[in-house]
Amino acid sequence: MKHDENKSNAMTRAGLSDAIQERYGSVLGLPKHRYIDVVDGFFEEICTRLAQGEDVKISSFGSFLVNQKSSRIGRNPKTGKEAEIVKRKVVTFRPSHHLKSRVNVKKG
Repeated sequence: MKHDENKSNAMTRAGLSDAIQERYGSVLGLPKHRYIDVVDGFFEEICTRLAQGEDVKISSFGSFLVNQKSSRIGRNPKTGKEAEIVKRKVVTFRPSHHLKSRVNVKKG
């Protein structure tokens, strides 16, 4: 799967905050500057849970999963020298079927 590095329309925290304010501002009624706090709080809660080793499942979106990688011997591709890769936790994302189908909508 190739990522288009020339895309300049990537969503940022500020862009997400603006989009939420624009779409839900009349319902939520918060001042414009508070929407970035909502976005930051959302991501902070996800990060906190993942750091504690918990998986985060968001219905109709997907799951962030914490996996433990064992230590192993790797090789430096430039020098060929062996080195130990220490055990560590990694976070993966598994999109829901709903998200996959929305991303792959056929237009025509």
